[in-house]
Amino acid sequence: MKRNVVKTLKKLTAVILAAAALAVLPGSSITQQTVVKADEALPGYVRSVYTNEWVPAEQAVVRPIAIMMPTDKVAQPSYGISNADILYEIMEEGEISRQMAVISNWTGLSKIGNVRSCRAYYIPEATEWDPILIHFGGVFYMKDRITAPDINNISGTNQYGVGGGAPGSGAFFRTSDRKAPHNAYTSASGIINACTGLGYSLNIREGFYNPKHFTFADGVNTLEQYGAAAATANTIDLSQIFTYTKSAFTYNPADGMYYKSIHGKAQTDGLNGQQLKFANVIVQNTKWCRLDDKGYLYFQNIDNTEDGYYFTKGKCIHVTWQKAGDYTPTVYYDDFGNEIQLNEGKTYIAIAQKGRTAVFN
Repeated sequence: MKRNVVKTLKKLTAVILAAAALAVLPGSSITQQTVVKADEALPGYVRSVYTNEWVPAEQAVVRPIAIMMPTDKVAQPSYGISNADILYEIMEEGEISRQMAVISNWTGLSKIGNVRSCRAYYIPEATEWDPILIHFGGVFYMKDRITAPDINNISGTNQYGVGGGAPGSGAFFRTSDRKAPHNAYTSASGIINACTGLGYSLNIREGFYNPKHFTFADGVNTLEQYGAAAATANTIDLSQIFTYTKSAFTYNPADGMYYKSIHGKAQTDGLNGQQLKFANVIVQNTKWCRLDDKGYLYFQNIDNTEDGYYFTKGKCIHVTWQKAGDYTPTVYYDDFGNEIQLNEGKTYIAIAQKGRTAVFN
């Protein structure tokens, strides 16, 4: 049975990549150059818009998924989370945070999740990447946006609060090893089938997709150019921002990566047992407020007046950030007004409640 499942997923992956390849044929609406310019030294490969790593050109035109995952202690570990190119963490009601994993190379994953509900303020972060948004329900504050025609979402239950349909709900399955709501998962095959049924494009959409996001360094950015303004940051403690998970990072100079912990332990992927690690860590201070007595929150994702921090290679600099609209990428600037240059690799972004502090040393 397992062998048949593997064969089926390989076929599905081949089908979606073949479909993606059509998007770079002459006369199509999206060209390879729209995604990223290929380097002649590596024919057939392009730089990933997410990580700047080399990826097959046909993979670069496949839409990513943005999938909601929990931070609840009893829900760990999540499956497929180490495949996230970009991992967002944002507080929700009840002083518990939630995660959104943006995964570009997802078509070979047999188990992804568990999957939890969405909040309205995740949508502007998701739309930066024109993803297929995958969640298990949501709250009524996201009603108008989640049902808008430009949003392609797959939901395991009512897509907002107690109302709305459940588009693509057949993409999910439950396991018996955990109790609900911590046992709902999806898979590449389920996502592909749901998108086919809903008429969602599996390729990036011209007019929505933005080929320019981060600016990556040409080589390695050690932040040494900032001199004394670049503080030492071998550890990053986000426990004042995420009081329940106490998310934290430890820098490993051997590979230049920040390793993530949650609830005082290594945060790992249930698929491979690997601890999550990132080349870049960003803390994005954001205006916020409580919306009601239930504690639902609002975050001002679109802004040009707030600051934060950028961590890489055991160092940290102060930054400011700007985001002009839903599909407009968030841009980060140093204190000289220059766009920061990220290092090649994955990025973690904490959308922090303004007034809560990141501690590092």
